[in-house]
Amino acid sequence: MRTQLAAGLLALVTVPLGSQAPASSAKPAPAATSAAGAAPAAQVERDDIGFSYRLPADWEFVAVPTAPKAVMPYPALATAAKGDACVDVALTAKHANPASVVVVIVLPFACYGQSMTTSDLENFGEGTAEGMKQSFDVAEPEFATYSLDSHAVWIERVKGTPKNHPESQFTFEIACTMLEKGAVCWLAMAADAASLQAFERSMVSLNGGTAAVLVPETAFSAPKP
Repeated sequence: MRTQLAAGLLALVTVPLGSQAPASSAKPAPAATSAAGAAPAAQVERDDIGFSYRLPADWEFVAVPTAPKAVMPYPALATAAKGDACVDVALTAKHANPASVVVVIVLPFACYGQSMTTSDLENFGEGTAEGMKQSFDVAEPEFATYSLDSHAVWIERVKGTPKNHPESQFTFEIACTMLEKGAVCWLAMAADAASLQAFERSMVSLNGGTAAVLVPETAFSAPKP
């Protein structure tokens, strides 16, 4: 679970930067539109999981291509998605040039076949972050856990450079939480401080609670909940 999820997530981050789309079963969720005929907004609202998240208006929604579906000779015998195949890309967005990228993924427990709790949060988050080492040379990471509207959030921050391109430095942040119906992770690949701040200060609501910024200023100094 950990390796496949991490590899798929980091592959999706490279899509807006010009890489080929990964052969993944993850499916991007439809994005909201701000007005009829307008470009999709960089925001997501998932009632089935219980959260919403909205980036600033100058961030661009990215439709991530998906791999072609295999043609089943006997469709009635096809098995339902389960396990790692349940990972769903809820949002991919980019900003400026060089591009900063934000990806939001969810893992619905109903599809996955089992629930997870706060006790699983650290392992889930670290497994998601592990994939960075496949595509990036990373420094020593910084970890923290904080509370967001009574929900525990695990977060990692680390500096990294693409392999073979050490001149390009990014700051990565991965924040994950467990909700009643699924797990959610937000990943930022920030090319500058302003993009990282936009990721952190964007509004999030969990299980219909009070809207708050995703990463409070005190996140890395807050005691573990």
